[in-house]
This record gives sequence, structure tokens and C-alpha cells, in this order.
Amino acid sequence: RDYQAAGATAISVLTDRPWFGGSLADLAAVRDEVSIPVLRKDFILVDEQVLEARAWGADGVLLIVRILDDSRLRELRELAEELGMTVLVEVHGRVELMRALGSGARVVGINNRDLADFRTTLDTTFTLIPEIPAHNVIVSESGIHTAADVKRLGSEGVNAVLVGEALLRHDDPAVPARALAGQPCRERIRA
Repeated sequence: RDYQAAGATAISVLTDRPWFGGSLADLAAVRDEVSIPVLRKDFILVDEQVLEARAWGADGVLLIVRILDDSRLRELRELAEELGMTVLVEVHGRVELMRALGSGARVVGINNRDLADFRTTLDTTFTLIPEIPAHNVIVSESGIHTAADVKRLGSEGVNAVLVGEALLRHDDPAVPARALAGQPCRERIRA
């Protein structure tokens, strides 16, 4: 509720138990507390995980290009969309971006953290923005810590940011949430 009150327009919930200690019960608990969209963030590999996400109240799912082949990516995206869910298709680098766009992704999440070595740089987003068609929604993920980061990303064409660590490391996560949510991101829909 604090994030929603601070101006968040959606909430991402980690449901992966082995790596992050999350659960579908966590997702349901958040769903019960907020009226904004809730995203299931997990290593989604099979149809059942998408169906579970919907059954437990998720409005959207994260699909990570790096862990899916092209046919599985398309199948999972189509299933989620048939269920009325938003699909955030996560990429890191141009090759993954081209695969995401080729799969029909509408919402592209650019992970600024390289999962191979865990280095983080916002330059990842800035490098990929020109490659993304104007009708796609761009979400910049990871490495976003300040209102200045959000403002700069928005000025370059990012529609939304996904922030976790910067909030969770603060004694009162609502404080940075308010500061970050108060920054404009750009409407990218152009002719």
C-alpha cells in the first residue's frame, strides 16, 4: 500500500522461492492490498506458471528472453495475452532485443544488470532505445537509484522504470518510491 500511496503505477512481486524466497502467496497478499496492477516476477518457463500467475491475481508476467527459446517466448507471451495479462519481455543487449521484438513483444524491459556478471549500467538502456519502435513501451530495469536517473531515462524515451533494490535498501521504502514516482517518463506513442 505504501508504494501505491507513493505513486507507483504497478508493483512487481518476486515469486521465485529458490533464489529469492518469494511465493505465489506473496503475490496474492500484495494483490489483496492494492488496486494497481501486480506483475509476477519469476523465471517463467512453462504454461502452468502463467496460468498460476493469473489464478493468483497477477495482471502481468515477466518473461526473460535469455532463458527462453524463440518459440517458447512467443507461446508464453501469447498465452499470457490471451488471459488478458500484460507481458514485460526482459532483454539485455541487442540480440535479445531483436528476439523480443521478433516474438511480438509490446512491452520491452531493458535490464541494466548483466545477469552474466551482475554489473549494472544505465547505458544499456540508452544504447537500446533507438532500436525500439515508437509503438513499444520501454521499461528500464535495475540500477535506478535517484530521481535524476528516472528523469534522464524519461527524457530519452523510457516510459516506466522497475525499481527494487533502491527501495528495499532504504529504512522507509516509501521515501525513495515517492521521489522516483514523481519524475515524468515519456509517452512514446508517435505517428
